[in-house]
Amino acid sequence: MRPITRQNLKDYALRKLGAPVTEINVDDAQLEDCIDDALQYFAEYHFDGTERRYYKYAITQEDLDRADGDPNGGYILLDGIDANIISITGLYQFSTLSSNMFDVRYQMALNDFYGIRSGMGSITNYSITKQNLELISQILDPTKNMRFTRVTNKLYIDANWGEDFAVGEYILFECYSAIDPETYTEIYDNILLKRYVTALFKKQWGQNLSKFEGIQLPGGVSFNGAVIIDQAIADIEKIEEEVSLRYELPIDFFTG
Repeated sequence: MRPITRQNLKDYALRKLGAPVTEINVDDAQLEDCIDDALQYFAEYHFDGTERRYYKYAITQEDLDRADGDPNGGYILLDGIDANIISITGLYQFSTLSSNMFDVRYQMALNDFYGIRSGMGSITNYSITKQNLELISQILDPTKNMRFTRVTNKLYIDANWGEDFAVGEYILFECYSAIDPETYTEIYDNILLKRYVTALFKKQWGQNLSKFEGIQLPGGVSFNGAVIIDQAIADIEKIEEEVSLRYELPIDFFTG
């Protein structure tokens, strides 16, 4: 049966280890911890564990007041937006104050649109002009730096909040957020996740058995948890290497 829930995934991994034919000496709470660790690793290193999302946020008076009293600068609290955000990669500001017919971009588009359509104008010149306006905008109003950590779940924006932001103005930010497996249950059936959970179960099983190393059972049988641990560690390292080589997103490089 294909796993579609945490319990299905747990049962699948236990069967791979030999249950119910073999007794797997691991407590249920330990199994749950292993699944949590596997899901966290999957979200942080496998490209199928996250997705790119865009969120908009309207500046409030409370944000402006908080920025004035915080020595680290103003921030947006993301708990009420998405608690599963892993990283933030882009920040865009949209002001409603300059969205009028006297805006230079509006006037340029209004005056040039007819010429471009009729062939009298040049789309190349139009594109170059747009790029020059963007460059001027970056010089006069550069992109604001931001800081984000998952522990605090606060998006700090290095700006003069009293001058650069207004109540009701929107901020759009681009981020990567962990996919919720309870909503998208196909995650539980991922072949690497199933193998990783099985290896973590096996390692925990070996650690439990290692506590009884050297104890002789009736019939001359003894536990050998060290062998199970070594096998599990080898399996884990192999899976993590495969994820790093084939499924981890490449590092972004910047020049300049």
